[in-house]
Amino acid sequence: MSLAASEPEAAIWQRTIDPDSGNLSPEAARAFLKLAFTEEDHRAMDELARKAQSGALNTEESRLLDGYRHVAWLLGLLKSKARLSLQRAGGTT
Repeated sequence: MSLAASEPEAAIWQRTIDPDSGNLSPEAARAFLKLAFTEEDHRAMDELARKAQSGALNTEESRLLDGYRHVAWLLGLLKSKARLSLQRAGGTT
C-alpha cells in the first residue's frame, strides 16, 4: 500500500474493516462488490503510472496517484470482506 495513509492509519482501517470476518449481509456484500473506479479514473491512473515510471510526476500528481492507491487498497479490503461474506452465506462471488 502507498503511504498516502500512514502505517498507523492503514492498520486502523485494516482492523475496522476486518476483511477476514466475512460478516456482511449478502445485500451489503453485493453492493460493495459493485464499487469501482470510473473509466475516467482508470485513464487518469494509467497516465499517472506512466509518468511515475518515467520519473516525470510533479508533487500534485504524486499526491493524486497516492490517493488512487489508497482508495484502491481500501476497495480491496472491502471487496475481500464482501467475497468472503457471500461465500459464507452460500452465495456466489
